[in-house]
Amino acid sequence: MTTVQSDSGVLAGDPRMLIDGELQLTGSGAMFDVIHPASEQVAGQVTDGTVDDMARAVGAARRAFDTTEWSRDVEFRYHCLTQLHAALERNKEQLRRITVTEVGCPVSLTGAHIESPIEEVAHWAELGRKFEYLEDTGLHDAIGGQTRRLIHWDAVGVVGAITPWNVPFYLNIAETTPALMAGNTVVLKPAQLTPWAGSELGRIVAEETDIPAGVLNVVTSNANEVGAALSADPRVDMITFTGSTATGRAILAAGAATVKRTLLELGGKSAHVVLDDADLTAALPMAATLACVMSGQSCVLPSRILLPRSRYEEGLAILQATMEGFPVGDPWDPSKLQGPQISAGQRDKVLGLIASGIDSGARLVTGGGVPPEFPTGYYVQPTLLADVDPDSQVAQEEIFGPVLCVIPYDTEDEAIAIANNSIYGLSGQVSSADEDRALKVALRLRTGSANINGGQHFGLTSPFGGSKQSGLGRRNGVHGFQEYLELKTLGLPAN
Repeated sequence: MTTVQSDSGVLAGDPRMLIDGELQLTGSGAMFDVIHPASEQVAGQVTDGTVDDMARAVGAARRAFDTTEWSRDVEFRYHCLTQLHAALERNKEQLRRITVTEVGCPVSLTGAHIESPIEEVAHWAELGRKFEYLEDTGLHDAIGGQTRRLIHWDAVGVVGAITPWNVPFYLNIAETTPALMAGNTVVLKPAQLTPWAGSELGRIVAEETDIPAGVLNVVTSNANEVGAALSADPRVDMITFTGSTATGRAILAAGAATVKRTLLELGGKSAHVVLDDADLTAALPMAATLACVMSGQSCVLPSRILLPRSRYEEGLAILQATMEGFPVGDPWDPSKLQGPQISAGQRDKVLGLIASGIDSGARLVTGGGVPPEFPTGYYVQPTLLADVDPDSQVAQEEIFGPVLCVIPYDTEDEAIAIANNSIYGLSGQVSSADEDRALKVALRLRTGSANINGGQHFGLTSPFGGSKQSGLGRRNGVHGFQEYLELKTLGLPAN
């Protein structure tokens, strides 16, 4: 049910949600619009699910977990996810066009949005098939003698997945496929601004795989209370969520009554500590680039650049040159690497935070507004703010836009203190000519991850998550798979 809207490449996704194996519209027929951020035009519509629809989806997931063999049949799960991988591969160009349509992501950067998550499905299928769900830990001393103990990894149960709009298809896959391969059933609530990344996944599952009815459900809705109902439903055993820290707090509160397990990847305000011996020509162009790709809509973006005062103006000049030459424009143009913000509201938030930074004493080096050549579309200029007060709003709040805040420092200890001066602790970065020195600084950052001299911490085989108010738990790696499993210890006679 996907439809091409025009010759521009804009593609409308499936308007239906998936509940208990059936692709369907909400009972009232209510729909809501999906806006293409580059044109500000309605690209299509999707069904506007209700709290009652969510309750039906949760009921279907509960029944599928409690009454079928899904949680116990690893080979069948492997078969279904292998089917899903092949189906997504067949549909990837359609998914790519839908992604550019509803996110505004430049088409040249959609590999991380499309190819990477498709391969992730195969990764989780293989990892889940090989995982040792029953481990014999041998003999242990116990009262009255010895006992033999086993550890069994059980599926948690019904998992509610609430996903954001910045990389929606990737996160829909990242929050559902490891949960499914671990034996759980899932209810996915995709973001309101990017519902087709979820509804298309539901369509593909229903039409092109043997995943049983109720195992994966997708409920699209423009109402906040629908996601809240998923978080609070006592039939849901676990919530996995990526998004703002404020929403993460609400999810924790909603799940408290039933002591739900929560896996939360929340906000970030990462710092890039550039030490005084660093090669600025190697470190800073990439720092500016990272601020602009995805229009700055990335949780791990090192949006605070800490420069030694002795090399401050030198570093600013490099950042300015990169940002002023960065290719911004129509996301359908392969030469462009920064598209629009996701919505008018997000654009206005970014512009408001830039203004607040200037009001608090920051110096505007470049950018700061809407590109005059793009009066239509939710565009923001690549923006560089210097002399930023480390305690100011713009230095403390996650901007989620193409904005870098540059802060000077005098000593290494001062730089580390500034980097750790945040409620967040998702990621960080350190640059230095001396790798051992950089490592020592990175180890002092209160973050869940850090890159050193351009190294990459993020990947399917390594755990990823945050400290402080950047989240709970980890995605990726064996640790990430185990998040969707419960430990059961069994005691047996020694002989």
